[in-house]
Amino acid sequence: MRKILGAISALAVLATASAQAETLKLVEVITSPERTKVLQEQVDAFEAANPGTEVEIISLPWGQAFEKFATMVAGGDIPDVVEMPDRWAGIYKDKLVNLNDKIAAWEHGKTLTQKTLDMGRQTDGESARMIPYGFYLRAMFYNKKLLQEAGVEQPPRTMAEFMDASRAISELDGKYGYCLRGGPGGLNGWIMMAATMNGDNTFFDENGKSTLNQPGSVEGIQFLIDMYQNGYAPKDSVSWGFNEIVAGFYSGTCAFLDQDPDALIAVSERMEADDFAVIPMPVGPSGKAFPTIGFAGWAMFDTTSDEDLSWKLIAHLSSPDANAAWAKRVGVIPIHEGAEQDPHFKTEQFAGWFDTLNGDQYIPTVMPTYLEQFGYFADSIALESSQEALLGQISAQEVADKWADFLTEEYSRWKEAQ
Repeated sequence: MRKILGAISALAVLATASAQAETLKLVEVITSPERTKVLQEQVDAFEAANPGTEVEIISLPWGQAFEKFATMVAGGDIPDVVEMPDRWAGIYKDKLVNLNDKIAAWEHGKTLTQKTLDMGRQTDGESARMIPYGFYLRAMFYNKKLLQEAGVEQPPRTMAEFMDASRAISELDGKYGYCLRGGPGGLNGWIMMAATMNGDNTFFDENGKSTLNQPGSVEGIQFLIDMYQNGYAPKDSVSWGFNEIVAGFYSGTCAFLDQDPDALIAVSERMEADDFAVIPMPVGPSGKAFPTIGFAGWAMFDTTSDEDLSWKLIAHLSSPDANAAWAKRVGVIPIHEGAEQDPHFKTEQFAGWFDTLNGDQYIPTVMPTYLEQFGYFADSIALESSQEALLGQISAQEVADKWADFLTEEYSRWKEAQ
């Protein structure tokens, strides 16, 4: 009888444990083998600290992530937690939980930097629809050996020098000046060049009209078209995404790469530190440059079956120790105060980004991700039309007008809703 009762008791315990077991679905969208590995390690630690909880990681390839994720949500296959790029936040903001109260009650909430809090609330300026996990700031990598071989005495400080140096390097056999990102995720480059040649990174004028088709902005768009059509970038770079441009740099195919700190990981693994360096983006005619600053973060959908547990996962991934580990291995600027004192970030390798942050002539540009359809604009409209421009199918003025018309309409719609 005791054995029977013991067996019944054991089954009851198992049944209770099974009933209490929770499964969270987490979607990552800026996917790479290293990122997935780091995320899995942090999820494993979360599961170990929360027995009975399982986290299913769904990894979407970045090139198709926008469409695949939209299809998931539209079909009701909605995750509990998602890696949310800044430019998608406007699309999903009404479906995301406001984390303000949870952050206020969180033991690590007070050490989040103000920029982290501000960016997490950028959809309406008030509601924290995500906790950013770090920031991407654009700077210029350059290959010292290729510059020397081409007779370029110093890395470019201006846009004119950038074009001249790219021309000289492209005269070398099988080499090119610039790793152009013509494929997915390439909008940042177009926006930077437009703003830098225009001398202003304001997206809309006082009348709410987009500035992207102002003469200076068109000149910046033409700059990239010329770079490609003159042969200063590889022909297949019209479709290059992140992995291709980074590989183009560390393989020695092209001498210049404008990228965020995440590119430093792959480059450092494959190039000697003495062979490359990172400098701020070249300045335009106004003497200023406007490097883009972006971010992604952890957000929670309001359809989650367990809001407390989903928040617990976000808090775990966003804690100072976890975020520092993530920032070092993924390549972002951390989100907690004091992180810049970490020896990992106080090296010459990060000089280009810190010089950018500290230089008055470098003005970081925040994309208008508060616009509801900005994600669609960036990943669909801008991608298709910029490729058409590179291939000579439409002019710089035509692509600028198309972008300006779309953004002006979106801004008007956003303004009316405020």
